[in-house]
Amino acid sequence: MALTFVNELFAGFVRTRGIGRHFRRLLMLEGLREAAISKEVPPSLAQGLIQAATEEPDALLARLGSHSDGLSGLQADAIRERTGANVVEQDKPLSWWAHLWHCYKTPFDVLLTLLAAISYLTEDMKATVVIGSMVVISVAIRFVQERKSHIAADKLKAMVSNTATVLRRDPAKDIEQEALVYFEVQLHPKPSRKAEVPMASLVPGDIVLLSAGDMIPADCRVLAAKDLFVAQAAMTGESLPVEKFARQREARATNALDLENIVFMGTNVVSGSATAVVVGTGPATYFGALAQRVTATDRAPTQFQAGVNKVAWLLIRFMFVMSPLVLFLNGFTKGDWTEAFLFAMSIAVGLTPEMLPMIVTSTLAKGAVALSRRKVIVKRLDAIQNFGAMDVLCTDKTGTLTQDKIFLSRHTDVWGEDSDDVLEAAYLNSYYQTGLKNLLDVAVLEHSEIHKELNPASNFRKVDEIPFDFQRRRMSVVVAEHEDHHVLICKGAVEEILAACSSVRHGDAVEALTPALLQRVRSVTAGLNEDGLRVVAVASKELPPTQEAYGIADESDLTLIGYVSFLDPPKESTRPALEALAAHGVKVKVLTGDNELVTSKICREVGLLDQAAVLGSDVERMSEEELAAAVEAHAIFAKLTPAHKERIVRALKANGHVVGFMGDGINDAAALRAADIGISVDSAVDIAKEAADIILLEKSLMVLEEGVVEGRKTFANMLKYIKMTASSNFGNVFSVLVASAFIPFLPMLPMHLLVQNLLYDFSQIAIPFDNVDDELVKDPQKWNPADIGRFMLFFGPVSSIFDIVTFVVMWFVFGANSTEHQTLFQSGWFIEGLMTQTLVVHMIRTRKIPFLQSRPGAALLAGTTAIMAVGIFLPMGPLSHYFKLQALPASYFPMLAAILLGYMVLTQAMKAFYTRRYGWQ
Repeated sequence: MALTFVNELFAGFVRTRGIGRHFRRLLMLEGLREAAISKEVPPSLAQGLIQAATEEPDALLARLGSHSDGLSGLQADAIRERTGANVVEQDKPLSWWAHLWHCYKTPFDVLLTLLAAISYLTEDMKATVVIGSMVVISVAIRFVQERKSHIAADKLKAMVSNTATVLRRDPAKDIEQEALVYFEVQLHPKPSRKAEVPMASLVPGDIVLLSAGDMIPADCRVLAAKDLFVAQAAMTGESLPVEKFARQREARATNALDLENIVFMGTNVVSGSATAVVVGTGPATYFGALAQRVTATDRAPTQFQAGVNKVAWLLIRFMFVMSPLVLFLNGFTKGDWTEAFLFAMSIAVGLTPEMLPMIVTSTLAKGAVALSRRKVIVKRLDAIQNFGAMDVLCTDKTGTLTQDKIFLSRHTDVWGEDSDDVLEAAYLNSYYQTGLKNLLDVAVLEHSEIHKELNPASNFRKVDEIPFDFQRRRMSVVVAEHEDHHVLICKGAVEEILAACSSVRHGDAVEALTPALLQRVRSVTAGLNEDGLRVVAVASKELPPTQEAYGIADESDLTLIGYVSFLDPPKESTRPALEALAAHGVKVKVLTGDNELVTSKICREVGLLDQAAVLGSDVERMSEEELAAAVEAHAIFAKLTPAHKERIVRALKANGHVVGFMGDGINDAAALRAADIGISVDSAVDIAKEAADIILLEKSLMVLEEGVVEGRKTFANMLKYIKMTASSNFGNVFSVLVASAFIPFLPMLPMHLLVQNLLYDFSQIAIPFDNVDDELVKDPQKWNPADIGRFMLFFGPVSSIFDIVTFVVMWFVFGANSTEHQTLFQSGWFIEGLMTQTLVVHMIRTRKIPFLQSRPGAALLAGTTAIMAVGIFLPMGPLSHYFKLQALPASYFPMLAAILLGYMVLTQAMKAFYTRRYGWQ
């Protein structure tokens, strides 16, 4: 569990490596975990943390050159120049030359270079120039495309970069005053202000304000804390959060991880609040030190990466089988083993999917840019294909199905009658709490008239606070009214509040909470829930003014005073969005911690029907087999804990679904990590954004539906390239084997094969920008290498039939039947082979009739037309002798047109047969 937490939590800090990309993952997560447990960090770092934990706060601040009011902007800049940015040291982009080397060092380009070297040694300068040009152009295309993709991805990630809240002293009027403050911070303190700064900009000495949901941005010493609980499983493997304090109680602590007043970079605040000073950043943090001690490794392949790899190896294995066959067949029949070897190497190059990384990368990059225009930001490009493959979407209710705006609808006493006293108590609770204010608190605080009536500044003083956590599902504040008594006001979920109550108040009367009254209370709240209202209970207790610190134990013997009820109406776009997702084969399941009655009512209003909601308590009792059946049968799951959400997501994945999870809260982080694709929003808490693969700038299912369609378009275009390459390659090799067996000379020179392959690759560059048929984005799509292999066997021989027809025409009609006339034969097949290879792009891009029922993208049409023109020009133009080709007689072209027409007709017929039997995609 902790390992999974590290894996996803730091997705924004470390790069992953995908097909065609060279973002390398810089941390071996398992090694990181083991190193953390064995405490393999430099002794100097551990000693520095221990020193920071045991120093007096004033002494620590003085040593760091800081102040209790924080640093000024100029101070922070000066420190940053000395310490560097707050990022792990390895998190750097590849230099251009390293990236260029990565683009080159593929087996395919190395093979081409070897062929160029052999041509140079045999003094075949023309072949050397052509082959060398192919290497240069191929690498250049890949480099430029990937560079553009990296830049686009970096820009997108910068849009969702996380920030930290720090104290900044107001800047001095000029640089001299600022410099004076820097050296005399204790003599000239300036008023401080809160500021949001990028985490990477933090420096030692920064004063950081932490609250529930925040990621710890650096190693920090806690200066002040209120019920601060931190999840640090990433470092220690502890499953439960640990409480942190402002003081280190154990003076002899020797292990940095046991320090009670140190919080570590990359962990996160579960509940409570704190003020802390940064003591270490970037490589000087505990996490940064561990990162330097482990071996870099790639992330486990995603479904997308595994699929692409299987397809690539399918083609490569095919090359390893067919190239030796061509070598031996030509060597034995022609007797020239050197020429046979070069020809076999050319066949190997022609068979290799050398453009696959570039096509995949550019397609994903294009998809990411297109999604950004639809307010969808892709943090990891590989996630786009998972987006398209998603067939189950799990989402919260609030803000997704409903408006992202909560309205306070009613404030009632325990029997459902309107009560201003309840609203006043709820207002004080929301006004004085300092934790993570949710939409309910915002809705209460919008009643400004209550603020004027209560006048908290004059009539009340905050004494203490008991922050919210997910176990209690309530929070309390304690206020002093006119300093003559204390009032504890507790607000939270109805059942959890009732568990802490022993009495109820109606008007001025207070009655014991008997079973009969409890049943009546539940009947009132159920009625409010059935009206679509979210009910929050309010309770209180008067206490003598004898203590200043309160804890969870004080939340007992409370008096229930009433409820505040909130309305979160459905969005107008929700119903059409759900219908659109259903039309695209995506089932939507609602996973919420909210009340099942409210959830069911909202779901009915938006057309999401279910006979009965499954509750978290039901999930708790279910076995894995029972849960596997329940997640298929039901669409609404209510009153869930974070663990329940994660378990449901894993059950859906175990059933074979590609699961997306959309969430924005602290309690969604576990499910976001467990899902195939985590989806969050830009307004989410830090931990949710870090765990997500995709960030939505608009919390709407309609935006999500558009993203699903774009993901499927991206996948469809990638699959086009693979099918074209596989079938074309197989057809070419089959034709070569036939020609080699019966023709006394090479049917095509190695140079011809390489030039033809280069031109064919150019014709496919525009595939990422091609149009996609509507039916190809209707259903979820997954990789199926077996289907691609079958497709290759069906469509490859179709082109071979017409290659053989061309052989017959050149041999018998044009007399190219001897070694003296081999150039004419080779020129005829060069043109016909390139034409069929280029036409296959249009024939296989759609199952419909190309050009008539399905029009290609303008860029693809222009590219293929230009390549066909170049293919005819090379033998017919002044450069023919350079490429060892010759002009063909005019009578050749009517026969060529007939051959190409026959090829298109037979291919279309094969498409119809194949689709009826196996489906198109």
